Amino acid sequence: MKRVCVITGGGSGMGLAAAKCMPKDKIIVVTGRTMSKLEKAVKELEEAGYEAYAKTCDTSNRQQVRELAEYAAGLGEIKNVINSAGLSPAMAKPEQLIRVNALGTVYINQEFSKRMKEGSVIVDVSSNSAYMIPEFLVSKKTLALADKDEALFLKKVLKLPNMLKGYQAAGLAYGLSKKFVIWYAAKCAFEYGSRGIRVCSLSPGLIATDMGNLEAGEGGSVVGKKFLK
Repeated sequence: MKRVCVITGGGSGMGLAAAKCMPKDKIIVVTGRTMSKLEKAVKELEEAGYEAYAKTCDTSNRQQVRELAEYAAGLGEIKNVINSAGLSPAMAKPEQLIRVNALGTVYINQEFSKRMKEGSVIVDVSSNSAYMIPEFLVSKKTLALADKDEALFLKKVLKLPNMLKGYQAAGLAYGLSKKFVIWYAAKCAFEYGSRGIRVCSLSPGLIATDMGNLEAGEGGSVVGKKFLK
């Protein structure tokens, strides 16, 4: 059976770069919200010698994530999932940032782990900005609500960002969402470890991708100085 690597946010940036680093004996599935971008990525991968496929998916929608996992499983054995899909502060408002970056990670890890076997790996991409968020702003009890009571999770996580405005509000929500990714990857590593599925998180800094360039002006102020005083 062929081995499959699924990369969310694989149409460009870090996701596409990661795809080009995978062994060529693996089937690559790139996914994102825009088919035209995905088709361009597939063409690049095929020209480089990969067997690649595109499937649209909004990772903040559990049903679409489930359909993506089923699609990938139909191609072979899912060995790798690189969850690099996400939105940055300049791209969305606080609630959408939490839904995509945080709840999207819950959906990806849960739905794909159901179809993965021993020796497979999930990589959840976080961000350096997660480490700019003071620990006292993050309650582990709140984080634990994400896969129990989504409505309450959103309400509690968004309480502080909703007290701010503009980029500071989005920046704080982004940092909180990425701090959640680190926590949730560690939680899943413990839970899935008994089945031989490894889970880890990766926290890159600001990178000169299309998304990264959007943050070049204000990306250094993800958490406002006035808020931290």
